[in-house]
Amino acid sequence: MGGVIVECNPVFRLYVRSYTSRLRFFIGLSDYNFLEMDSARITTGGKYECLLFDMDDTLYPMSSGLNLACRKNIQDYMLERLHIEESEVPKMCLDLYKEYGTTMAGLKALGYEFDNDEFHAYVHGTLPYDNLKPDPVLRNLLLSMPQPKIIFTNADQAHAMQVLNRLGLEDCFEGIICFETLNPPKQADPTESIPLSNDSDSTENGCFCPKSPILCKPFVEAMKAAIRIANVDPKKTIFLDDSAPNIASGKAAGLNTVIVGRSDLVPGADHALGSIHNIKEALPEIWDVEGDQQQVIQSPAVATMVLA
Repeated sequence: MGGVIVECNPVFRLYVRSYTSRLRFFIGLSDYNFLEMDSARITTGGKYECLLFDMDDTLYPMSSGLNLACRKNIQDYMLERLHIEESEVPKMCLDLYKEYGTTMAGLKALGYEFDNDEFHAYVHGTLPYDNLKPDPVLRNLLLSMPQPKIIFTNADQAHAMQVLNRLGLEDCFEGIICFETLNPPKQADPTESIPLSNDSDSTENGCFCPKSPILCKPFVEAMKAAIRIANVDPKKTIFLDDSAPNIASGKAAGLNTVIVGRSDLVPGADHALGSIHNIKEALPEIWDVEGDQQQVIQSPAVATMVLA
């Protein structure tokens, strides 16, 4: 399938691919840029203009085994690389995950120093990706949605692409907001970094995220950064995630929220899906658009800002 490289500035490339009647965008993150698509908003004329999807345990079930394998690898890393007392590792791993959103963010907040890429390679390198199979049902659902769809994950880019490729969904999304997007390596100008609040970040919905040098869900700042990156109106954007704290923060940021993987609502959730495959029955309004359902690109210009 044909494609063209659009040079937007010396450090960013937008790869545009044409798939039959639909136009796909993959936002390249290899240069770790913070992207603001100020004049490239895509409109559908319906109630919703964009969908933000979490990936792990949202696009595929937890029964795949990746979650447990990842947790084991994180614990092994804490034991072997950070030399944390073995008896303390399991509880510490879980407690940091619950308190900071990811164990990695918690370890960094406690002062542990390690390379981010090395950590991701260690914890994702031996995951049972073979357990993930192509999902044609979900693929057809995603392709039938008239709105642009963006992955918003705490995982790194390599893991995100591995998962999407295994599920056969690599061309179903317009972009990926991942770890490298929100946590670029330090640059020369520290004033161009994503600001973190000086105080602990909390919401009225029960989500509490202490300060951390890692920006990730469920930090409300991470939610707001994703909204800026996608340049969407949160009131017209659906955010789907399997994590209750993430849902609470998404609602605090103004998003329409859907908890996935359970049938009961959690604080901040507008809808609940037992499975992502039930989305059309639960949210038929996604497919209700005014007039022509084709996506309209108002401008191909993409502005970028490199952050420290």
